[in-house]
Amino acid sequence: MKIIKTFICSAALFTATAGLAVAQDGESGFQLPAQCTSSMAMENGSDAGMSGSDDSSAGGETPGMGMGMGMEMESMTEAQRANMERMMETMPAMHQGMMNEDPDIAFACGMIAHHRGAIDMAEVQLEFGEDETMQALAEKIINDQKREIEEMTQWLADNAD
Repeated sequence: MKIIKTFICSAALFTATAGLAVAQDGESGFQLPAQCTSSMAMENGSDAGMSGSDDSSAGGETPGMGMGMGMEMESMTEAQRANMERMMETMPAMHQGMMNEDPDIAFACGMIAHHRGAIDMAEVQLEFGEDETMQALAEKIINDQKREIEEMTQWLADNAD
C-alpha cells in the first residue's frame, strides 16, 4: 500500500509539474545552460503544453503543489518531503531540456537536469540516511554526477549554437 501511495503521489506530482517551464530552482541556484533554454526549446515546450506557470505557488504554497499535493506532503516524513520538493524543482527543467529539436542537445539538456535530481536525492540521503553503505554511495553519486554535468555542459558549449 505504501508503494502504491508513493507512486500515486509521484504521478500527481509529475502531472502538477508538467505545466511548468522553469529551468532553475531557487534554493540551489541550479540553472540549465543557455543552450537548453533557447527560443527553439521554449517554442517546442509551448507546443507540447510545457510552458506557462502553475498558479498554485500563489499564497505561499510550494510550486507544483496543486491537485491536493499539500495534504499528501503534510503526511510525509521530513526526508520524503525533502525528496519531493527537490524533484519539483528539477523535473520541469528536465522536461524543458528534452524539448530541443536536436536530439543530441535534448539528451544533454535533459540529462543535466536529471543528474541534478540525482545529486539532490543523494544530498537528502546524506542529511537523513544512516546506512554507511548508502552514505558512501550518495557521496560517489554526487561526485560522479557533478563530473558528468560538467562534461555535458562543456559539450553544449562546444557543439550547440
